[in-house]
Amino acid sequence: MHSRQQPAAGPTADASDARPPGAPSPGGAATPAGTGPGLPADAGADRGVPPGAARGDAWFDDLFRAHARAVHRYLLRRGAGEDAEDLAADVLTVAWRRRDELPEGMELAWLYRAAGFVLANHRRKGRPVPVAEVPDEPDPADPAVHAVRDERVREALGRLSARDRQVLLLTAWEGVTGDDLALVLGVSRGGADAALSRARSRLREVWAAD
Repeated sequence: MHSRQQPAAGPTADASDARPPGAPSPGGAATPAGTGPGLPADAGADRGVPPGAARGDAWFDDLFRAHARAVHRYLLRRGAGEDAEDLAADVLTVAWRRRDELPEGMELAWLYRAAGFVLANHRRKGRPVPVAEVPDEPDPADPAVHAVRDERVREALGRLSARDRQVLLLTAWEGVTGDDLALVLGVSRGGADAALSRARSRLREVWAAD
C-alpha cells in the first residue's frame, strides 16, 4: 500500500486537519467514515496518553510505517477488494484527525476498530441490508467468509453469527486477544474474553454437527 499525495490546503482548512508529509489524503471527503459513536472521544484518556502529548509528523510517520500494511490487509481479508487501499487511507486519515485519542501501545487495535466502521459505512452505501443491522443472524454472504479457502471451515463460519465470526477472525487472522480484542469490540476485557470463549464454543458445536 502506498500513500497518496497531499492536496493543497484551502484557506479555511483547520490546523488539526493538516497532514504530515506522506500522510494519505481523505480522497476529498469532508468527513471520512469511521468517526461515529463507536470511537469515543475519550478512547485514550485512561490508557496512558498524557494530555497534550505531541503527536505530529514524526508520530504519524511511525504509525503509518508500523501499521498501514496491517490495516490494508485487514480490509482485504474482509472483502474490500480494489477499494482496500482507499479505505485504508480513510482509516489513517481518521487516526490523524483523532490522534490525541489513540491509546498508547494499543494503536493497532484502535485502527482495526476504526477500519471496521469505515468498512461498514462503505458497504452500507452499496448493500440494501448491511450486515451491521443484523449482527445476531448468520450471513453466509459475508465477504470475510468467502476469503476462507477451506470449504468446511467456510461453511462452519457461515453458520455462526456475525459477532462470533468477527471475534474468531480477529483472533485467527490478526492475532488480536486480551485488552486489544476488548478495544476492537468496544467491550470490557471480561466481555471480550467471554465473547471469544462463546464464539469458540459455538464453532466447536457447529463443527461437531457436520
